[in-house]
Amino acid sequence: MTSTEPIKIQKIAKSRVGEYDVNNVPFGKVFSDHMFVAEYKDGKWHQGAIMPYQDVPMSLALSALHYGQAIFEGMKAYKTSSGEINLFRPLDNFKRLNISAVRMAMPEVPEEIFMGGLNELLKLDKAWVPDSETGSLYIRPFMIATDEAIGVKASDTYKFIIITCPAGKYYSEPIKVMVETNYFRAVEGGVGFTKCAGNYGRSLFPTKLAQQKGYQQVIWTDAKTHSYVEESGTMNLMFVIDNILITPATSDTILAGVTRDSVIQLARDWGMMVEERKVSIKEIFDAHKNGKLQEAFGVGTAATIAHIVTIGFEGKDYELPPIEQRKFSPKIDQALRDIRKGRVEDKFRWIIKVA
Repeated sequence: MTSTEPIKIQKIAKSRVGEYDVNNVPFGKVFSDHMFVAEYKDGKWHQGAIMPYQDVPMSLALSALHYGQAIFEGMKAYKTSSGEINLFRPLDNFKRLNISAVRMAMPEVPEEIFMGGLNELLKLDKAWVPDSETGSLYIRPFMIATDEAIGVKASDTYKFIIITCPAGKYYSEPIKVMVETNYFRAVEGGVGFTKCAGNYGRSLFPTKLAQQKGYQQVIWTDAKTHSYVEESGTMNLMFVIDNILITPATSDTILAGVTRDSVIQLARDWGMMVEERKVSIKEIFDAHKNGKLQEAFGVGTAATIAHIVTIGFEGKDYELPPIEQRKFSPKIDQALRDIRKGRVEDKFRWIIKVA
């Protein structure tokens, strides 16, 4: 059930946007003027409100802190040359949030709350959307359990919140990654296909170890055998081998990425052969040895396309062709940017304009 109350809007007295160059701020550290908050209690969602971005009081017994009921999404808004604001595939993020909610025993968020709150929030904070070529407004919808009691059970109350922040490129340079064969990100039957907070918490220590060795990220492998690649850091993973786009198939250990799906759809539309299947470490390095590994890159909302130039494995670095020699990933990066910026036809109907 959902409340039919209208969205209440409390505007900030004076916008802070003039204090920043929104085209040149660190990722995820400068937040826009307002946030949207809706509450779930008494068995239903209440419509929610937009208010100035602020810290909120929190009980130390908050259920989310102790039992991990916390999920989120990552999505972006883009400014066109005419000043319109485009959302890229927001309904896919809405659906995925609810897939996470079901798995984590949390209530599903109604579409009218998710999309209605998001639309009103972006109308208020449109001045925060960068207009640079690689700039965007990063959008973080999330839900947390809010019962104030210690006891292992699903919470009876929740908050759904949307905050936003201007963002440039997540990775300013091509990245070095290391194949991780000791730790793992997800297991079959687990929550690897969701965007729950615990997935990211468990990744931090192995990533820290890799960074100490000079790599920016890890390539996660399957938990059973460590023989098959799955994701890279917080991104889906793709390879171009002998002119074929190859990517691990989604499963309960691999997130169904929106950017991943967009890349696959565009590649197939261009007539490129695409394979979604298990991808072994052996296959990757055999292709490298034979000169057939043409490209490797990560894809995700924050990173969009992250070119991989070095893969570390068992103490040895394997170098990939330089970016200027790559044909597919730079082309797909530009194509996605052109669609998001409204410069080309949106033949897949991915864009929703902020009304």
